[in-house]
Amino acid sequence: MTMGGKKKIGLKQMERMQTKKDEEDSKKKKEKTTAPSKERKPSGIVPPDVKNEKIVGELKKMPVLTPYAVASRFNIRISAARAFLEQLKENGVIEQVGGNHNIKIYKAN
Repeated sequence: MTMGGKKKIGLKQMERMQTKKDEEDSKKKKEKTTAPSKERKPSGIVPPDVKNEKIVGELKKMPVLTPYAVASRFNIRISAARAFLEQLKENGVIEQVGGNHNIKIYKAN
């Protein structure tokens, strides 16, 4: 009784497989380098000015104010957006309508 198993490949066939693999890898590298890479701009740390009427006007147009929405709108960090929304709440420009200890949801007055 003979045991079946994978046949050993010869040196010539192994060489062909290696050259084919190298050609595919070089094609993939060329495709990756020619594709435009999406660059991320660093988010700003400083929140916008609370007294700026233009920014407050933009916030009033938004139906719901969350730290994420404000951060993505003004390209700032979420922590800066949280602080910015807290300042606006203290000034009476917006009011908190919901949320929990993790996220707060505000609405413009």
